[in-house]
Amino acid sequence: IDITLQDDLLTIRGEKKQEKEEKDENYHFVERSYGSFTRSIRLPQEVKGDKIKASYKDGVLKITLPKSEEAKKKETKIKVE
Repeated sequence: IDITLQDDLLTIRGEKKQEKEEKDENYHFVERSYGSFTRSIRLPQEVKGDKIKASYKDGVLKITLPKSEEAKKKETKIKVE
């Protein structure tokens, strides 16, 4: 897995491999599939690029993107009617 951040575009690249094998008295079946993938996500606010953390455990990719101080300061009041 390769994760990059360029300006406000987060890109995740990776490769998946899967192999399935079945054995029986009369046959032996093996199936393999390989492929690469790329996903790009435009982030709505500024993030601290040097504070980004990622972890991969049990097939789950978790990416933590802390907001920059400028993004935290932008607060919008919503009028409730």
